[in-house]
Amino acid sequence: MAENNQTAEAARVAAKPKPAVPGAAKPAAPGGAKPAVSGAAKPTAPQSGVYKPPVDRPDSNPYKDSRINALNGWFSERFYMVIPIVDYLKKKEVPQHRHSVWYYFGGLTLFFFILQILTGLLLMQYYKPTEAEAFASFVFIQQKVPFGWLIRQVHAWSANGMILMAFIHMFSTFFMKAYRKPRELMWVSGFVLFVLSLGFGFTGYLLPWNELAFFATQVGTEVPKVAPGGAFLVSILRGGEEISGETLTRMFSMHVVLLPGILMIVLAAHLMLVQILGTSAPIGYKESGRITGYEKFFPDFLAKDVIGWLVGFALLIYLSIVFPWGIGVKANALAPAPVGIKPEWYFWGQFLLLKDFSFPGGELVAILLFTSAAIVWALVPFIDKKASREEKSPYFTMFGLFLCIAFLVYTFRVFLLYGF
Repeated sequence: MAENNQTAEAARVAAKPKPAVPGAAKPAAPGGAKPAVSGAAKPTAPQSGVYKPPVDRPDSNPYKDSRINALNGWFSERFYMVIPIVDYLKKKEVPQHRHSVWYYFGGLTLFFFILQILTGLLLMQYYKPTEAEAFASFVFIQQKVPFGWLIRQVHAWSANGMILMAFIHMFSTFFMKAYRKPRELMWVSGFVLFVLSLGFGFTGYLLPWNELAFFATQVGTEVPKVAPGGAFLVSILRGGEEISGETLTRMFSMHVVLLPGILMIVLAAHLMLVQILGTSAPIGYKESGRITGYEKFFPDFLAKDVIGWLVGFALLIYLSIVFPWGIGVKANALAPAPVGIKPEWYFWGQFLLLKDFSFPGGELVAILLFTSAAIVWALVPFIDKKASREEKSPYFTMFGLFLCIAFLVYTFRVFLLYGF
């Protein structure tokens, strides 16, 4: 009897449900969904944000582990972005032929411009652009500042050298038809640089505030008055009706701020185009075999360019010592103009043309003539279709010869009439 009671008690204990094991699946409710089949993939929680596939990016500095000397390694690790540019310059080649010497005048123009910046910055430390102090500070630089006379002479002679080299470079480029496709914008940017160089000469001429500069600027700023709207332009340049201290301040600001800022932008674009498009050979030279070879731009051509710069610098020092520019007399608006007043040599052609056209309305005709010639000269790459097809264009060559000879003849005539 006791044995039967123990058996019944054991059956009741076995019938009680066992507590759920943590993590175990709960039994499905009656009529509910069937439990998932064992081994099926569990759903993953959705990821927040935008999915970005992995990207295999190259090392930002591939030259940091290069086996080179310590100095080159130091520079390569910090200025590695310049190395591809140097590699590109090493691959760039310059054609060699009988007219290759003209290629160096562009570099000389750039060198004289760099000298203009360096010497101009030094002169600005002592120069005072006011009517009362300009001439006195100019004399102080010449006589009191150590080597100030040399800095001023180099600045004056390098300005003339820059414009002369720009003239030669522009005409040589024109006669070799280097403006043809695809170098049209290279020619236009070079023409703008040439005009800006003339602007440097014109605005800097008044800064010594001596008698010659004062009356030459007065004559030069009178020219636009005969053209429509010219009186408004003259009033902007002068800052009034007459040459005054306001004119000096405006010329100084244009000379050291406005023109350099514009020129640096155009120069950067011009040099970039030169490096991308390369150096052009005259029409027909490749086909006729007159190119004798190709020279590496870096370092061979550039080394010869530097030699030309050194020769140009030595010539500047010689001219500065042997043929120094004078100080002159302080400007006086009430004094009569000196006899034989004339502008700088690069404006002699326009100056004498205005003198020759002295009949009524002649000045306006002269202005229209050299303005039209300048516009045609600037747009010649788009007009000379034959050169773009690698064909000779003798009419444009004659146009260039006419302008070159006219400029030389007029310049020589002014020299005979007024002296240097």
